[in-house]
Amino acid sequence: MLAGSGKARRGRARRPSARLIVPAVVTITLGLAVGVMMAAANRTPSTSISESALGAHATPTASPSPTAANMDCGLIVPANPLSARGLATPYQLTGPDGENAAAFSCTQSTPNLQAFVQATILDPATGRLWVYEPLVVTQGSAPAVTPVRPRLPRHAVVNLMVGFNGDNLNLIGAGAQTLTRANCVNGLGDSLFGQVSYCNSAAFYAAAYRDIARGQLRVPRSGRSPLTGRACPTTRSFDLVDQDPSDNVTTKYLLTADGRTAQDNGADRAALPGALTINNGSDNALLDNFILPALGCTPFTAPDLANDGRPGTSQTLDELSAAVNQRAPVALVPENDPMTMTAAGLSADKTNLYRMGVGQPLLPADQAGGILIVGPGRQQADRPANFCANMLNIQTAFIAANRARFAAVASPVPLTGSNLFTFMAARLSASYGNLGCAGFHLQNTVNLTLGGQGVAVAATLDPIRQDPIVRGTPPATPTADPPSIPPGQAPATSPPPNPPNPPNPSEPWTPWTPWGSGATGGSGYNSGNSGF
Repeated sequence: MLAGSGKARRGRARRPSARLIVPAVVTITLGLAVGVMMAAANRTPSTSISESALGAHATPTASPSPTAANMDCGLIVPANPLSARGLATPYQLTGPDGENAAAFSCTQSTPNLQAFVQATILDPATGRLWVYEPLVVTQGSAPAVTPVRPRLPRHAVVNLMVGFNGDNLNLIGAGAQTLTRANCVNGLGDSLFGQVSYCNSAAFYAAAYRDIARGQLRVPRSGRSPLTGRACPTTRSFDLVDQDPSDNVTTKYLLTADGRTAQDNGADRAALPGALTINNGSDNALLDNFILPALGCTPFTAPDLANDGRPGTSQTLDELSAAVNQRAPVALVPENDPMTMTAAGLSADKTNLYRMGVGQPLLPADQAGGILIVGPGRQQADRPANFCANMLNIQTAFIAANRARFAAVASPVPLTGSNLFTFMAARLSASYGNLGCAGFHLQNTVNLTLGGQGVAVAATLDPIRQDPIVRGTPPATPTADPPSIPPGQAPATSPPPNPPNPPNPSEPWTPWTPWGSGATGGSGYNSGNSGF
């Protein structure tokens, strides 16, 4: 996540609860392939999974950060959340397991603990797409303005993505079967992803990729930057990714002085002239609102049903664009992403659940332990060492090449970096530590100069190519894991961790090419060799 809520969240162990929905058997069709995942029913709860959260959340809000140490909340999902009525029914932010919201500072007025929901809607008969932002209110409060009720096409397929500015957000169904019926997932058993969760992603992406293959859904080409001549980056580009690719949403809300919220649209802004805009710290918001505009590129948009059909972005639209446009090497969620790890370390099961939420290919059977992957076009995994090396080699060069351009752009988080360039450098440096990249004998390519309050005011980058050295298994946990960082604060620098194993020069490393030596040609759906 890129956020104004520091990226150092801790996955909190939870007692078993029927409100945490993880399918024991999940069947998903991704484009031309079929993936079947057998997830173990009982997993060790997550206890200490975290990452530095830097991101695009710089808007002040009406009340101070919580004085208590609590960084976990619950979110009550309304009945039938995939229906038009459910989309227009506010979600309720509450205490971690449904306790009193105020007692835990779980309010939409608390910057570190705000929650956001985003829907992407597909008409599978025509391939048309829309977005919509369901409203989140603090439990016990009413919306400042009644949410817009969307009109959905018949047989619409709805995907819901949830983002959070704290550490762990626990989904709680309004009814006993609410989460099950909506196919909601927020982790593996009692091991939460942390800030993110989703509902109905498997069905949505299966339908979307099917429509793309049939030519019904046409995702526009991301194109090339008119300023650099290079391909515009996507959420699966190593130019952009951090330790947890594609997390959190692009939703914004209006917040009134008395702590009520409303959808961010023209009518509600006119009705609430003094309201502040709040947003989720998001990698997708970084891409759509900062990186792409700085490069003269444009994000993939669809009509926003909460805002009179004006063009709107979404995390899911970004993933569809990446699936169609991103050329190799493709950055998929790695097993050493702190969100996908459990207390036991790397988890193929949990990584696959996360990937399913954002429409990414599952890990192949040879890496996924007991998980069975069936179907053509099975691709090699982006292993933790490869992810680290690609991120450092590619992103260091990308940031360095755009130093002057990014330095002229305002920082997404002024208390993290003085401009977009120093912010991106600080974010890359934090990701190096959070992914345990030093454990693969890789050097941090970023040297930061910190000013007052720890703000990165200058940075030097060394874009030298590095190959990881791997022996045995990757480190079980990220070893350079900073404490939780509130929105707007810079991450503390940490010395690199010691390698978990001595080097083994006989084990070569090659960058992962998802579709073999033949590039995707920008489509990702060439016959018989689809990455999906």
